[in-house]
Amino acid sequence: MRRGLLLIAVLAPLGGCDDMSVQPKQKAYSPLVGPVQIPSGAVEYDYKPAPPPPVTLALLERGQERFRIYCTPCHSELGDGRGMIVQRGFPPPPSYHTDRLREAPVRHFYDVITNGYGAMYSFADRVRPEDRWAIAAYIRALQRSQHAKVTDVRANEQGALQ
Repeated sequence: MRRGLLLIAVLAPLGGCDDMSVQPKQKAYSPLVGPVQIPSGAVEYDYKPAPPPPVTLALLERGQERFRIYCTPCHSELGDGRGMIVQRGFPPPPSYHTDRLREAPVRHFYDVITNGYGAMYSFADRVRPEDRWAIAAYIRALQRSQHAKVTDVRANEQGALQ
């Protein structure tokens, strides 16, 4: 009798449990757009990351500073994937100068910084969203610098290159 009551007392609270793996949540550093009511009555949130800011000299300088802090240990100053950590035996990340990454949208770099990719872990808790955009813009500048042509320079400044 006592065992039966004890068993009921232990198992009764479990009847109120449901599947907690499906519930609304906000991902770190995601701007909250607003609640959306779904048929079950639960509230979900619609997440839309902010668009990239306009590229300015200040943005590129900030991106370079943040890139040197967070990215060069693996990616190197040039973005070729030969950073100090790689020289010490860590698997190399891809070079930013491959066709695949030169053709990738700038949001790809923002998303990789946010979520990680392959052996790279997420930097969402270390790099603010606006700095992720700055780093992504700087990566684009690095890519352009390694594949620039003389014709990319203004005609009146081309003479200084020769």
